[in-house]
Amino acid sequence: MAASLLESPFLSNRQLFSTTHHSFQPQKPIPMYYCVPFSRSSSACPLRLCAVGENVDSLALPPLAKVVAEDSVQDNRVSLERSKDRRKVVKLAWEKLVRWSRYWRSKAKTDVLERTKKVVVLGGGSFGTAIAAHVAHRKAELEINMLVRDPEVCRSINESHCNCKYFPEHKLPENVIATTDAKAALLCADFCFHAVPVQFSSSFLKGIADYVDPGLPFISLSKGLELNTLRMMSQIIPRALKNSRQPYVVLSGPSFALELMNKLPTAMVVASKDKKMANSVQQLLASRNMRINTSSDVTGVEIAGALKNVLAIAAGIVEGLNLGNNSMAALVAQGCSEIRWLGTKMGAKSTTLTGLSGTGDIMLTCFVNLSRNRTVGVRLGSGEKLDDILNSMNQVAEGVSTAGAVITLAQKYKVKMPVLTAVARIIDNELTPAKAVYELMNLPQVEEV
Repeated sequence: MAASLLESPFLSNRQLFSTTHHSFQPQKPIPMYYCVPFSRSSSACPLRLCAVGENVDSLALPPLAKVVAEDSVQDNRVSLERSKDRRKVVKLAWEKLVRWSRYWRSKAKTDVLERTKKVVVLGGGSFGTAIAAHVAHRKAELEINMLVRDPEVCRSINESHCNCKYFPEHKLPENVIATTDAKAALLCADFCFHAVPVQFSSSFLKGIADYVDPGLPFISLSKGLELNTLRMMSQIIPRALKNSRQPYVVLSGPSFALELMNKLPTAMVVASKDKKMANSVQQLLASRNMRINTSSDVTGVEIAGALKNVLAIAAGIVEGLNLGNNSMAALVAQGCSEIRWLGTKMGAKSTTLTGLSGTGDIMLTCFVNLSRNRTVGVRLGSGEKLDDILNSMNQVAEGVSTAGAVITLAQKYKVKMPVLTAVARIIDNELTPAKAVYELMNLPQVEEV
């Protein structure tokens, strides 16, 4: 036996080993099984490794393999049934949503739009122009009067049907007419959209007060706080017009004028203490490309619209300093909390501050390059001087002036607002952007609430 194990595999005459040699005898294949995961089942399927030449098709699976294979088929069948059920549920939910939508559209009133004959827009800026174009498209018979102060803009709207200063490439509907005559613009108007920057609103409105009908609804498009008085537009308009009962609505939400002009889908909020008035403005504005939600929380919509511009400057500074995405997310989250703290102290609803006119508007203004306030912040963070930035812009960045009111508001309502206060100090040239970041990062560590 020992000799046979040690002998050479070749004979001395170099012939291959003979057929009688034990190495040549074919061995009976011994099947080997390994268990491997199969499909998504928690069971295991046996995998058989067979000898060379063995017919795989003729192999019979052991009982365990058959059971596992049957279980796997059953699992696949159940998974397929579940997938079909899920799709059926989703389809049913969508069909219900569509039916609900059609039902409410069929009940939607259009009497406000039908009886409206004239709408006036105060201001010839980008957003006022976009709203004028939007309302004009709602009904060709509507007369849209834009009260502007620039004769060149007035001439371009009337002769070329475009706002040469802000939208030279966009054609305005022919029922949009511009004028510099306040009396002519306001005569017999059914609705008035106020699109004058906040800091100039009081003096402007006092100048046209004699031509304003006491029952004319004012819809404010302006966002911000009056620097010295801390008043919002809901307080500025009645005071300037000397009519505490002047119907008032505020329109706000994530909306860039350029995208409105391009008729891209947009959703906004109209807020008024008069529910009937909010519904009327909703009817006037709602269209296939514009959703309008209603609210009674005037304070919430206005304070969010004002302070989000200040937060957008902070977001721009982070971008200008190249501090990265982590810093941006942390800063905007902190800013949202500060706006919520102050807003609720002033009587706003937290649901308003996390809705379209709050978080929705904040996201748009803080993260998109079309934002004027964010652009100011980017340039400040890049090292430019504020005066140079403002002198080079042809539009008003409301956050610059509103930032000055933040510190006073924070003190008045006893709310700590480190991010928004830092922006105010940067704008007042009392703190550099880099120093502000250092100070914010060195604030005490706090418990998340």
